[in-house]
Amino acid sequence: MKLEYFFVLVISSIISFCSFSCEKKNVEAPYALTISEGFINPIGFYDSRPTLSWKLPVSEQVKSQTAYQVVLASSEELLPNNPDLWDSNKQDSEQVSFVKYQGKVLESRQKVYWQVRYWNENGKVSEWSEANTFELGLLHNIDWKAKWTGLDTAKDSIKGVRKFLMHKPQYLRKGFTLPNHVKSARLYITAKGIFDVHLNGKNVSDDVMPPGWTPYNHRIETLTYNVTDFLEIGKNVIAVELATGWHSGRISRGKALYDNFASPKVLCQLEITLKDGSKQTILSDESWKGTTNGPIRLAGIYDGETYNANFEIPNWSTSNFDDVSWQNVEVEPISDDVQLEPKRHTTVKNKTIIKDVEIVSVKENSVIFNLKQNMVGIPNVKVPMKKGDTLTIRFSEMLLNDGTFYTTNYRSAQSTDYYIAAADGIIEYKPKFTFHGFQFVELSGFDKEAKPETTWVEGIVQHSDFEKNGTFTSSHHKLNQLQSNITWGLRDNFFDVPTDCPQRDERLGWTGDAQVISPTAMFNYNTHAFWTGWLQSMRETQSEHNNGLIPFIIPDVLQNNNGSSGWGDAGVIIPWDIYNITGDISVLEENYDMSKKWVSYYQSKAENYIPNMYSFADWLQPYPEKTGKIGNRGDTPKELINTAYFAHSAHLVSKMARVLGKTEEEKIYKKLYKEVANAFENTFFDNGKFTGKKQTQTSYLLAIYFDLLKPETKVKAQKQLLEEIKNANNHLGTGFLGTPLLPKVLDDMGEIDLMYKILFKETYPSWFYSINQGATTMWERWNSFSKAEGYNPQSMNSLNHYAYGAIGQWMYERIAGIASLEPGYKKIRIAPIPNTDFLNSASASLNTPYGKASSSWKIENKTFQLEVVVAPNTSAEVHIPYGSIENLYVNGNLFKATSNIKLIHSDKEFFVISVNSGTYKFQTKL
Repeated sequence: MKLEYFFVLVISSIISFCSFSCEKKNVEAPYALTISEGFINPIGFYDSRPTLSWKLPVSEQVKSQTAYQVVLASSEELLPNNPDLWDSNKQDSEQVSFVKYQGKVLESRQKVYWQVRYWNENGKVSEWSEANTFELGLLHNIDWKAKWTGLDTAKDSIKGVRKFLMHKPQYLRKGFTLPNHVKSARLYITAKGIFDVHLNGKNVSDDVMPPGWTPYNHRIETLTYNVTDFLEIGKNVIAVELATGWHSGRISRGKALYDNFASPKVLCQLEITLKDGSKQTILSDESWKGTTNGPIRLAGIYDGETYNANFEIPNWSTSNFDDVSWQNVEVEPISDDVQLEPKRHTTVKNKTIIKDVEIVSVKENSVIFNLKQNMVGIPNVKVPMKKGDTLTIRFSEMLLNDGTFYTTNYRSAQSTDYYIAAADGIIEYKPKFTFHGFQFVELSGFDKEAKPETTWVEGIVQHSDFEKNGTFTSSHHKLNQLQSNITWGLRDNFFDVPTDCPQRDERLGWTGDAQVISPTAMFNYNTHAFWTGWLQSMRETQSEHNNGLIPFIIPDVLQNNNGSSGWGDAGVIIPWDIYNITGDISVLEENYDMSKKWVSYYQSKAENYIPNMYSFADWLQPYPEKTGKIGNRGDTPKELINTAYFAHSAHLVSKMARVLGKTEEEKIYKKLYKEVANAFENTFFDNGKFTGKKQTQTSYLLAIYFDLLKPETKVKAQKQLLEEIKNANNHLGTGFLGTPLLPKVLDDMGEIDLMYKILFKETYPSWFYSINQGATTMWERWNSFSKAEGYNPQSMNSLNHYAYGAIGQWMYERIAGIASLEPGYKKIRIAPIPNTDFLNSASASLNTPYGKASSSWKIENKTFQLEVVVAPNTSAEVHIPYGSIENLYVNGNLFKATSNIKLIHSDKEFFVISVNSGTYKFQTKL
């Protein structure tokens, strides 16, 4: 009995131990920790009151979060139990994104460590996440002890295109000595201009043309680099190449806005902590030396770069170089009028290399290469040359019929690089302080005895450093090409700011182009920080105008004191888009006042709610080719467009006010919206028909989508819209403003099949028309080029313009079927509506704030199959457009309602299933 009892005790102990262990075992830790707009472990960060986000693991243990705890500390050793900066304590909340930091005030240079854990739907607590960090940059002007430093290049500048003065690039350096090993070092740096910085002969970063482009009269962005490993005991040197960039170069129509053509200057502060605990700071100041007698002779964004290898300065960026013969620099103090702030979005980087190149023509000492993709960036050339010869590198988006370059659309932008050889042999060269938009490269001036090879040229694709956020593909090769054209157009025109085009003498941040593309951009790429950074520039620019004006372009180098409906509305529409796609309420908080001021601008221009103001109208509306008409502003009256956007912006501001808890202001702006809408209908519509001389699709699209008509009038207007589309033989007739609204309105009307017909049209004007003419990016005009007629005769004819790529939103939301029902995709609608006349499959995926969501459908053997991924902590409504609930299979079994999957709607046309997080495979007979 005693032995038996002993075994019972042992077994009971084992069972008890297992039970205790199982109960105490925590669920998997959260991952993908980010701060503010998606930054991961940044240094030189801009925000001392960041928001904190994380994702839940994809696990059977985790369907949702019921609570969380975030801890922040000044050292990792204090985590998680002794956080000295902030402990949120346990918060009963499903929130996993944009949790506001509410701890101690953080300071410049401060490094912060943080962790998070959560409680799942069963109340079980997770493991703590790995510790992430962020390190703040220099947040205030007072943190800077350095001075603006450089040479006076204005006095010996030369005249370039349109007699515009061009500064010579500068080479600047400062030697210093370190008595001990380095424990840590940070380089804080910026420029009035653009720079490349070296320490002891090594390039500090791979940033392209930093610090980027802001309204320099308000704010200049600063960058922080960890340079601990670049320094050594004894002699060291910091060396900077400095060029004009956007600050002091030729911008747009020959205007120079900033500091009256002041010479570029650099500002840098190298802060070093040695292993013995002592500190040393190297500043840009009077002790620096400089020269303009280096190999980069000239550099301009529009016109290209000239590099003369005969002026190369061996070892100039190393510590064993003697700069005694170099010039003394000039310095300027830091002004409080311009804020120095850490860059709040990522820099431009070299992102892709195009090596699939073909030679299309060879003439005497000249060869043309086709990179097979319209791109933005620079070439990398490896070419045999003779000493003293000049290699000329020209660029073009397309060729003329005779095989020569089509450069009319570059206008005054020379877009040409030059390389002068210092010796016989193969040279390798890539420009540093310019960028080009091109598909074709022409080289001339190389060694006449050499036979051209495809390896002579590579294309280095450059754009702001964001990553893919979504994917879209289908069974139709032209639709896939359209998706490719959209994404190339986005990347090519996101060069630190959202530009209209990358090739001609413009490349400006046009607000109208940006507001129509912002949702499509955020589907395809993680551009959250990119947009919020640009919106800050917009707010700063608006502050120059007491009446709330938002100019056509940001930064506003045109300075024409004017604004346009549909363009200035970017200050309202883009923040609202960002909020709905990301769930980030701070973007509304930051931009709410700007949005109100823009509405007040409309009010200042309005009489009886009809604004009399400038407008680009429905820019580049297409005309029937047989008419020969080429007007840029289209046929929809500017007064109608002004009034429609006035109402729409007032409506969006009322919605922002509701989200922000501003109840009284919500009522004010909602009332204003209704008053403007009433004036709109009474002025421009009669019994549902537009009263203008020329009926346009856009007049109806604005009225319907912005909800400006009484319900009974709206129904009649919808019929009129369908009539206009029918009159156009089911072609679109819309420009920049009408085009993004067309699929949304037809979708709301249930005219999905009609939208498919419009989208898949092959003839002008249509999305596939440009593809049939060989387009690899989106075009500025619906008829920028045709194989039969050649190029549009107007010089304003960019072949890389993203506005018409706004159709990408509908491709994600309706063809593939992923749409947000709640801000940030907390609740998702999966509702593809296939059209088997054009497609038998399509799929898309998105990285939402909660994790991956995807929808993939195909039709084969008279069976509809839909595979859905719903991220943790979210739910979805899945719309099944075929079959009946009786023959619906879910994950291989006949549908049966459970706690995770429920039927919420069923009729003859479709049925809707509600699901929680997980992966589901639906199948039903057609």
